[in-house]
Amino acid sequence: MHDHRSTPLSTDVRTRILTATLELIGERGIAGLTNRTVARAAQVSLGTLTYHFPSQEELLGEALHAFVDAEISRLAVITAQVEGTTMSVDEALTHARDAIEARTSRRAQTAQLELYLHATRNESLRAAAARCYAAYDRVAAASLKAIGVPEADRVAPLLGGLIDGLELRRLAVDDLRIDLAEALAALVAGLNVSPAPE
Repeated sequence: MHDHRSTPLSTDVRTRILTATLELIGERGIAGLTNRTVARAAQVSLGTLTYHFPSQEELLGEALHAFVDAEISRLAVITAQVEGTTMSVDEALTHARDAIEARTSRRAQTAQLELYLHATRNESLRAAAARCYAAYDRVAAASLKAIGVPEADRVAPLLGGLIDGLELRRLAVDDLRIDLAEALAALVAGLNVSPAPE
């Protein structure tokens, strides 16, 4: 028996369903996600949705994997542009700001954070979240190496943590009193400081 889920038409349907799922998660959260709302948003029948994704966990897992695959591809391009180069801190901050601003919409960012939180309670989603964080670490390490920060691979997660924390706060309460580039500059300045002799 042929699996219709692998045909080009089925691939298009699956893509529409996953795109709608991410949009709805960004708008309503995972708790507000139902098969009916996803089917309506993707413009497919409920039967088509459940044919492609028999359970909501499978749908959430595929949505996270689809997001992660796209984000890893985007980050790989940025990493390739930075690796092996030398930059000033200002150039690196401009590059970082451009990469962050090129990120997806507010809803997609909210969906990303919702899915990461869901991964804390769902072991099967943790691998996808870890793959995405590893890609963020690679681009951060390449950027830190380009400006001469020692131990760039080890401290790379600090950049991602700062960006995620500030973005979460911006999305939640929109009260940032510090520009992201300014915050990154402060972090980088601290990383470049050698410890004072004792």
